[in-house]
Amino acid sequence: MNFLAHAVLAGDDPALIVGGVVGDWIKGPLPGALPPDLARGVALHRAIDSHAETHPAFCRSRNRMSPARRRYAGVLVDIFYDHLLARDWAEHRNDALAAYCAGVYREIAGRLGELPAPATDVLRRMASEDWLQSYAGIDGIADVLRRMSRRARQPNPLAGGEAEFVAAAAGFAEDFNAWLGDARHFAAGWRPATANR
Repeated sequence: MNFLAHAVLAGDDPALIVGGVVGDWIKGPLPGALPPDLARGVALHRAIDSHAETHPAFCRSRNRMSPARRRYAGVLVDIFYDHLLARDWAEHRNDALAAYCAGVYREIAGRLGELPAPATDVLRRMASEDWLQSYAGIDGIADVLRRMSRRARQPNPLAGGEAEFVAAAAGFAEDFNAWLGDARHFAAGWRPATANR
């Protein structure tokens, strides 16, 4: 669910960016029906997710959740981390957030025909509603969580989950900064190591 972070960690390779953003909608073995370059982006997405699951800072963030939302902690942390990345964009990147997001949407639009149908509708909506840039504000992540809560099959406490962030904002920010540095190092090592696979 942390689309912005996956895009940033993909580096400058357009296929890795598209694969990174679409990764949550691609299931099963790779490459599947995907072109190899997009499948590699999905593989990076999965590798980053696995890296995060065991990272001490990410684990600390999950443990900051109240018992009522602990079951959804991983999803909430993903969204909180995208919020922190967007909110503090100038601390992490030299380009403007709006320009970066527009570039990501352009790359996705150019590859929509190669992606599975269930993903394309969501990706079009992501661009038209500018989800990536909206994460910069608390209202943006509140909206994301409301939408996710409505889409889920089971009743869940995702709506209102932004209160978890507000209650421990400094702690989440500290965790995120520790995680992002390590995630950048991990992704930078993964990309060349898998370039010829």
